[in-house]
This record gives sequence, structure tokens and C-alpha cells, in this order.
Amino acid sequence: MIYGAMHFSLGGSLKLAFRPWVEGLENIPLTGPAILASNHLSFSDSFFLPAVLDRKVTFIAKAEYFNAPGVKGKLTAAFFKGVGQVPVDRSGARGAGEAAIRSGIKVIEGGGLFGIYPEGTRSPDGRLYRGKPGGLARVALATGAPVIPVAMIDTEKIQPPGTVIPKLLRPGIRIGKPLDFSRYQGMQGDRFILRSLTDEVMYEIMKLSGQEYVDVYATAAKRRIADEAEQAAQEQKRTGPEQQQPARQEQRSGPERKRTARDEEHAVSPPPAR
Repeated sequence: MIYGAMHFSLGGSLKLAFRPWVEGLENIPLTGPAILASNHLSFSDSFFLPAVLDRKVTFIAKAEYFNAPGVKGKLTAAFFKGVGQVPVDRSGARGAGEAAIRSGIKVIEGGGLFGIYPEGTRSPDGRLYRGKPGGLARVALATGAPVIPVAMIDTEKIQPPGTVIPKLLRPGIRIGKPLDFSRYQGMQGDRFILRSLTDEVMYEIMKLSGQEYVDVYATAAKRRIADEAEQAAQEQKRTGPEQQQPARQEQRSGPERKRTARDEEHAVSPPPAR
């Protein structure tokens, strides 16, 4: 009931304000379980996709969103529950990965739609990164549910990092045809099968989204970007005062440079070396 109210209010508002376009709605089954595997460009992906569907989609969210204290914490928990997200406890030996798999299997066994981002995190630069072979593949093989590739388009442009007020741009959603992996049934313990299944899904997402594919994990790319930014900041701190001193010296020596330039106009060029 809460989901229906949130879907009507929030989903209706999103469709009215941003007018997202959709292709391939016919590929979403009217009943029965399915896994929606999507690229991940923006925090808003988990809102835009459910907004355009008539069925409930369950995504996973970190448990901290549901356990925060005080009135604000309760409102945050109610909001995430209302938009169909379930908490994932990231503690334990294998953390969120195992929790996501258990949550996904539970949703599928209940006949629902389970939404998952194979990249594991948002893309740092709008490109499509390598899918992680854990959650998606293991849920698909454990349940036999079809995997439906989904491409979110331009959602990252609506509210880029560092901005507060979203831009009223029109995002898009492309939904591909369901993928059947019954040929791999019972092979969820084979890491090569998990990798093959995940790569096949990522290839379909790439075709739908038109993104450039990068064969590294997005988490690794984010760490590299953060390290480079930190190194650049440290380098700027080290070289900043040294760069300012030469600049002041150049200002004082300006007239001398002009005189030298005039002298050089009348100078005779040396002969070429023989």
C-alpha cells in the first residue's frame, strides 16, 4: 500500500516534471519473477525506472538508510521502503554481496521484479564498466529467473555531482528482451560460468545504452580517480609558492626583456654549423 502511494505521488511527479521516454516496455512480464539488470549513472536511476513501470521493482539499499536515529532517520527509512528498496547489511565476512544475493532470491521466489546494478556502483564518468560476477549471476542461476537488460540514458546529466537543484532534462530508458540462462542451471559454483553470464548481460546493456565499455571495475576506476585527484592536490600545494615567486620576478624584469628583444632585432644570426 505504501509503495502504491509513493509510486503514484513520486512516480507521477517524476513523469510530469521530467517526461522520461521509454522503449521496450513490452519486454517486462505482466506477472511472474524477473531480474532487471541496469547500468548505473545516477542516484535517481532507482526512481526513474520504477516510475515508468506498472509493477513494483525491488532494489537493495545499504542498511544505514533504514537504521538512522531520530525523526529524520524514520522519515528516510519510510521513504526507501516506500519506493521499494530493501536494506542490506554490509557487515560480515563477505558483506553486501551475500546479503544482496539473499535479498534477490527472496524477491524472485515471491514472484517479484528484482532490480540490480551489475557494475556495483555508479559510473564515475558516464562509461559502462565491467559487471561484477557475483550477485546478478548467482541470483539468476539459483532461481532460473529471466534477466532483462535495462539502459538508463542521460540520468547523470539531471543532477551532476556537486549540484543541488536538478536540471529539467528528459532522460530515457531502454528495456531489452529477456535473456534465458537455463543452459547454465546448476553451474553457479563455476566462476567461469558466472563471468560468462555477466559479460553477456553487460554486452546487451552496452548495445542498448550506446556507452563506451571499459573492461575494469567501476570501484577500481573511482579509486584511481580519487588517487589522481589527491596527487594533483598535493602537487599543487608543493609547487604553488614556487610558481608564484617566478611570476613576481617576471613582472620586475619586464622592461629588461623588452630591451633585450629590441637588441635581438638588430643582432646578426650565427652561421649554420658546418
